[in-house]
Amino acid sequence: MAKKTVATLQTGKEGRSYTKVIKMVKSPKTGAYVFDEQMVPNEKVQDFFKK
Repeated sequence: MAKKTVATLQTGKEGRSYTKVIKMVKSPKTGAYVFDEQMVPNEKVQDFFKK
């Protein structure tokens, strides 16, 4: 099944201050890779990939 992404609409400059980040993580239960997708502020992008 296809996954539907729903994003909130931002007005003005607010929408440009967020970035959609996607990280591939290995599931400890099945061993398969899953994707962790989030909308994070531009300042927190490096922190997202560190954890």
